[in-house]
Amino acid sequence: MRYALYLMTFILLVGCNALSEPTPTPTNTPTETPLPTVTATPSLTPTATITPSATPSPIPTETPTATYTPSITPTASVTPQPTIGFSFDSWQRVEIPNSIRAGVTSPLVVYTNSNNQSTIGNIATPGAENRVQTLYAISPNSPLNRIQLLQMDASTGNQIYLSRNGKSLAYLQPTGNNFGLYIISLENGYGGRVLPVTSLTQRGITSLPVWSPNGEQLALTLDTGYALDIFLYDRNGAGRTNVSNSPASDFYPTWSPDGRYLAFVSDRNTCPSWTPADAGFCDVLTQPAPVGGNVFVLNISDGTIRQVGEMTTTEPPRWVNNRLIAIAEGDISNILNPQRTLWLGDAERGTATPVLLNGDSASNTLYLSDVWSPDGSALVFQRITPSTTSVVMMGANGTLVRERTEDLGFPRFGMSATWSPLNDRIAFGGLNGLCPYGVRVADRAFDWVATGNPPPSMCSPQFSADGQWLAFSGVNPRVDGRDDIYISTSNGFSAVNLTVDLRGQMQLIGWMGGVP
Repeated sequence: MRYALYLMTFILLVGCNALSEPTPTPTNTPTETPLPTVTATPSLTPTATITPSATPSPIPTETPTATYTPSITPTASVTPQPTIGFSFDSWQRVEIPNSIRAGVTSPLVVYTNSNNQSTIGNIATPGAENRVQTLYAISPNSPLNRIQLLQMDASTGNQIYLSRNGKSLAYLQPTGNNFGLYIISLENGYGGRVLPVTSLTQRGITSLPVWSPNGEQLALTLDTGYALDIFLYDRNGAGRTNVSNSPASDFYPTWSPDGRYLAFVSDRNTCPSWTPADAGFCDVLTQPAPVGGNVFVLNISDGTIRQVGEMTTTEPPRWVNNRLIAIAEGDISNILNPQRTLWLGDAERGTATPVLLNGDSASNTLYLSDVWSPDGSALVFQRITPSTTSVVMMGANGTLVRERTEDLGFPRFGMSATWSPLNDRIAFGGLNGLCPYGVRVADRAFDWVATGNPPPSMCSPQFSADGQWLAFSGVNPRVDGRDDIYISTSNGFSAVNLTVDLRGQMQLIGWMGGVP
C-alpha cells in the first residue's frame, strides 16, 4: 500500500515535469521573436522605394513626344487617292450598218435624240420620259436615211466622243449599275467599259477624252494617286499606256491633225512632284491644286517632250495645223481682273509668238472665242474693251482685216465660230441656246456670203471634214420653239431640218468620216 502511494506520487511528479516542459519552448520563441524586429527588411522596402524614384526611366515617356507621328499624320491627309486600274468589261455588241463597217468615206452628221415618245398614239397626250437616248448619223446626200448607231441612258447627254475618221466612239454612262466610260468600234460593233467612273472630272479638272486621228487610241487624263497623268487607251481594249508618267500634274491632251504629237498642259515647272516621298514635293495641305500650267508637246514616235513657250494657260491648247498651236494665256475666271491674251506656238521649235491687234494693249483688252484659219495666217475672235464689244478678223501679224460691231454681237463667250477646212469660209453662231442670228457665213475678207434671219437661229455651227457641208442646231419658234438639227451647203444655203419628225430633245454631236 505504501509502495503504491510512492509509485503514484512518482508518476504524478513525472507527469507534472512532462507538462511543465513546454514552458521552455515559449521562452525560446520569445528569444527568437527578435526576428520580427529584424523585420528591418521592411526598412529595406523604403530603399526599394528608390525604384519609384528610379521610375524616372519612364522619362522615356518621350514616346508621347514621339507622338510626332500624329503630327506627321498629315501624310494621312496626303495619302494617295484611290486610283482606277484598267478594266475591259460590260461588253456589248452593237449592230453597225455595212455602209459604216467598211469605213466612213463620206462625212456623216451625228446627233442624239432623247425621250422620243414614239409609243404615244396621240401627240397631244403627255407621257412619261423614257430616259432612252439614241445616237443617229445621217449623210447630207441622203437626209431621209437615218442610221441608228446605238442607244444609251439619257444621262449621257453630249458626253460622246467621235474619232474624226468614223472608226471609233467613246461615251460616258454616269448612272446605273454599269456606269463608266465605254469604247465602241464602229468597224465591228464590239466594245465595252474601260473605266468605271461617273465623271471625267479629275482633281477638279475636266479634261475631255480625245481620239487620235486614226481612231486607234483615246487620250485621257486620270488621277494617279497624288497627281494627274495622261493615258492612251487602245480602241480594241487591249490595254492602256501612261505616256506623260510624271509626279507633276499633266492634263488637257490634244492630238495634232497628223497624229505625230500630243500637246498637253503641265504644272511640272512650278511643282516637279506632288508625291510626299519626293524631295521638295508640293504639299497639298499648303499649296493649291493646279488649274493650269505650261504647254508641252509629246512626240509619239520617240517619247520626247518639248515645252512650247513660257506662258501659263488654264485652257486646253488647240492645234491650228500639224505644226502650229493656239494658246490662251491668263485666267479669265478672275472676275476683278480677267486676263486672256493669245499666242501662236510652234511645236517643232518650242517657240511662241504673241498675237495682238496693232494698237491694242493686253492689259485692257480681252480676246475671247478665237478661231484660227487652218493655215494659221488669220483668226476671228470677240474683242472686249471697257467700252466696246465687237467681232474682229485679223492677220496673225496683228493687221486688222475687218471689225464688226453692229451686225454681229454676242455675250462674252457666247460666240461659236468655225473655219472651213478649205480655208475659205467662216460660220458664226451662238452657244447654249443664246443664238440671236440666223445663218451667218463670211469669206476670208469677212464679207457676208449668207446672212439669213431666224428662224431657224444658228447655234454651234460645224463644217464637215471635206468642207462641203455645214451642220448646226437651231430653233424655229414658229413651230414649237424646239432645238432641231440642220445641215446646209458650206455657204449656208438650202438648210434642211434633219429631226423634224422626231419627238424629244436633240443635241448636235458633230461630224465623222470624210477625212481627206
